[in-house]
Amino acid sequence: MDPRPGLSTKPVLTGEIPADIGNLKKLTVLNIADNAISGEIPASIVGMSSLMHLDLRSNQISGEIPADLGKLGMLSRALLSRNQITGSIPTSISQMYRLADLDLSENRISGPIPEQLGKMPVLSTLNLDCNSVSGQIPAGLLSNTRMGILNLSRNGLQGKIPDVFGSNSYFMALDLSYNNLNGPIPGSLSSAKYIGHLDLSHNHLCGSIPAGSPFDHLEAVSFMNNDCLCGNPLKTC
Repeated sequence: MDPRPGLSTKPVLTGEIPADIGNLKKLTVLNIADNAISGEIPASIVGMSSLMHLDLRSNQISGEIPADLGKLGMLSRALLSRNQITGSIPTSISQMYRLADLDLSENRISGPIPEQLGKMPVLSTLNLDCNSVSGQIPAGLLSNTRMGILNLSRNGLQGKIPDVFGSNSYFMALDLSYNNLNGPIPGSLSSAKYIGHLDLSHNHLCGSIPAGSPFDHLEAVSFMNNDCLCGNPLKTC
């Protein structure tokens, strides 16, 4: 406790998540964010069959995500950002038919993004930024009309941006910056219903920036540091 009047210090939890936490079958919310929890996520966590909200953000958790995390069929939010988690994204996550928000940002996750994530029925927010994710962007993530916030920035993604956008694409934020993407900006992106924030900067994209909405309101910073992009708001082709 801070000795100065009117000021206090929030108690910080330390130690590891108990190995038998899976016995809490009726717990619906587990929120231990912003502490100093260390160790791995116990394999038994998949036994928490009633869990709807999991928040482990901003700790010192290490190791891999349990391969069968997808058994948490009631989970709607899984927030694991700002830890030291390694390994790949388990494909079993795609079995979570209620999952709407998945945040794995600012970890040490590697490997490809499972194709199956693009087929999840209610996933609307996916944050994978600041990891070591590699491979290509699954087309389903961009064609999924339920996806509203997609942040894949600061990874090692390669290849072309899939040209799969449509008239029902509605992104509040689409951030693919700081990767190794190449090729042109997909022409179908101009047919999107709405894109509030778009960042394609710091890649190896080339060609002309499509005209019209949703590009009219974007500034040069959204496209800077690519190989040879041109057109408004950059230099004329």
